[in-house]
Amino acid sequence: MSDIDKVVTRTRRLEALLKNQYHAEGKGLHQLITSCEGRLPHDVVGKLRFIATVRNKLLHEDGYKLENRRDFLATCDLCETALTPRSSQFIWRIAILLMMLFTLAAMGFHYIHLDEYWDVWGMISSKFK
Repeated sequence: MSDIDKVVTRTRRLEALLKNQYHAEGKGLHQLITSCEGRLPHDVVGKLRFIATVRNKLLHEDGYKLENRRDFLATCDLCETALTPRSSQFIWRIAILLMMLFTLAAMGFHYIHLDEYWDVWGMISSKFK
C-alpha cells in the first residue's frame, strides 16, 4: 500500500471517530478537530493536527514524501486508541470485580460454616460403616 493510500485510510478512520463519538462537524480533519476541540483529550489535539497537516501536504503538495512512516502510523494508533470509547473495558472490569467479590463471599461462607459441613459429613459417613 502506498503512503497516500495508508494516510488516507488512517485519516478516514480518525474522521469517522471524530464524527461518531465526538459529534464533530466540518469538511476536513482540521475543521472536525476545531469543531469538537473542547471535548477531545488535550494531549490528542496536537497529534491530530500533526496528522491532518501531514495528510494535507501529502495530498496537495507535489513531491512531498512521508518522512517517517512508522512514527506517523504510531501517532495514528495513539489517536485511535485515545478516541475509541472505553465502555467495553469498563464493563469487563466490573464483571471481573463482581466475579472476584462473589468468589470471596463464597469462600468466606464456606470458612464460617466449615465445622457444620464436617459434622454433617461425619454423620453421613458413620451410617455407611
